[in-house]
Amino acid sequence: MATAVQADDDLVEYGFRRVIITITAVLCALLEIVDTTIVNVALTDMRGSLGATLTDVAWVITAYAIANVIVIPMTSWLSQQFGRRNYFVASIILFTVCSFLCGNASNIWELVAFRFVQGMGGGALLVTAQTIITESYPVAKRGMAQAIYGMGVIV
Repeated sequence: MATAVQADDDLVEYGFRRVIITITAVLCALLEIVDTTIVNVALTDMRGSLGATLTDVAWVITAYAIANVIVIPMTSWLSQQFGRRNYFVASIILFTVCSFLCGNASNIWELVAFRFVQGMGGGALLVTAQTIITESYPVAKRGMAQAIYGMGVIV
């Protein structure tokens, strides 16, 4: 049992570095959660600007959700294959680039495609952020770490 606890504590961070890791992970998770629903306020504008029907615009929301559902279960395996930090950084880059591309989409189907890829990056962000926070705290303080994560994402 002591060996398992010791192995769990190998990735623990301390001091200012842990604060930076926690803030970064919470902000990234918050971006993903906000982006899940932010499209709802722009539905009418998208219909007018892109000449889309309500059904077409619904695909913008659905594509993001489907991508999340696909990538979230695979995130543990993918982060083990590529390394948690590399996977997290790649997720941030993918999410950010696709956010830019969504804003510059010239038709509804480009927007749907970019939202799908953005959802892949966003789903990975959400899970990996929580894992990084969990690993950054010692076993005895992980409950507090999850509370910080939860409060940061809710607020």
